[in-house]
Amino acid sequence: MTSDLALEFARKIRAREQAVGYWAVLDAPVATERIGRLGYDYVALDAQHGLLGYSGVLNGLMAIDAGHTAVGMVRVEANDFTAIGKALDAGAVGVIVPLVNNAQDAAAAVAAAKYPPLGGRSYGPMRSALRIGPVPAEANAATMVFAMIETPEGLANVKEICATPGLDGIYVGPSDLCIAVGGAFPGDPAVETEFNAALETIAEAAASAGIAAGIHTAAGTVAAQRLKQGYTFTTVASDLTHLEQIAKSHLDAATSKDQ
Repeated sequence: MTSDLALEFARKIRAREQAVGYWAVLDAPVATERIGRLGYDYVALDAQHGLLGYSGVLNGLMAIDAGHTAVGMVRVEANDFTAIGKALDAGAVGVIVPLVNNAQDAAAAVAAAKYPPLGGRSYGPMRSALRIGPVPAEANAATMVFAMIETPEGLANVKEICATPGLDGIYVGPSDLCIAVGGAFPGDPAVETEFNAALETIAEAAASAGIAAGIHTAAGTVAAQRLKQGYTFTTVASDLTHLEQIAKSHLDAATSKDQ
């Protein structure tokens, strides 16, 4: 039987209620478990650019579930049946699928995440059966699919992507999106106007389609701004980024000549 936590998260996102999550790139289950207990709605494990393989994803999801507070999501490495299926079999409540350029890509992601008759996911829920399902219809009802909007093609086709049946939401990758609108590097101030216009376009497309709009952010203050802007859910920073930042701040404090 699907866990109440997974069902409530799916209900919340599909109702476009706001949620805040955290991003993990390290294969550090103990740290992930502690983060998962802080009160975030979800913790997303990055299997695309993160420093963790399948065992890291599996252990990270178990660590998140141990806290009984947050749900675990996975940004999969590719829009691929195997990558999506393995993340879901490991117990992810939702998958964030990168590099979705058009409605066909979005439909392929949904098909990979859903059991027949809604999709073509192969049945073999090694761990997820303990929490999501195991009856295919129950798993389909609780499993969430998010398409990343981060390329020029994805931005141009965002309305069609949002209209894809079975898609629960879209998710902005701000670094790639900045480059997609002409930036020389992520956060390039030369394209700030174009970048902000793209964010508005994406949020409006999701709202018009009645699906969630999510976005990655560098800090909690930015996350709050995006929620006010109309985004449904937002993910904060990453464990590696925060580890470096806090270590640097303590080094600065320890070596400050003002002490």
